[in-house]
Amino acid sequence: MPAPFKRYFTPEEASQALPLVRAIVGDIVRQYQEVSDRKARLEEIKRLRGGSNRDSHNPYSEELAQSEQDLEKDVGVLEGYLDELEKLGVQLKDFSRGLVDFPAMMDGREVFLCWLLGEEDVAHWHELDAGFAGRQSLLAGSVSGETMHGDE
Repeated sequence: MPAPFKRYFTPEEASQALPLVRAIVGDIVRQYQEVSDRKARLEEIKRLRGGSNRDSHNPYSEELAQSEQDLEKDVGVLEGYLDELEKLGVQLKDFSRGLVDFPAMMDGREVFLCWLLGEEDVAHWHELDAGFAGRQSLLAGSVSGETMHGDE
């Protein structure tokens, strides 16, 4: 049986954390794109130029070594952003879209409150194993024992 989460969010707590989470996730999405682009360029250069050999006879060796170091730094920055989210208790589910889950309790069971970069509020939830496709509106369910109602 999996260990319980370190922290559970109510919808209100998730919404209060959202400004910081939004900033971090925005940085992650941008950095992930840069890392992906740089990695693809490096692989293409290696393929086209035979740049996988790093020796004094290869004119691209120094440039490739520098590019690989830059890529490692970029990956380190990305890992730093991920650590920030982890410290908040938030889980990143999709690097390219900025999808995150906030652990929560609903009717005595663990669920995730779900937010996607660009959404105004944390307004969805899903079962632990349901993922994005299983998202449901918070307005139609109960979270932490409170039934939340939409405008009726």
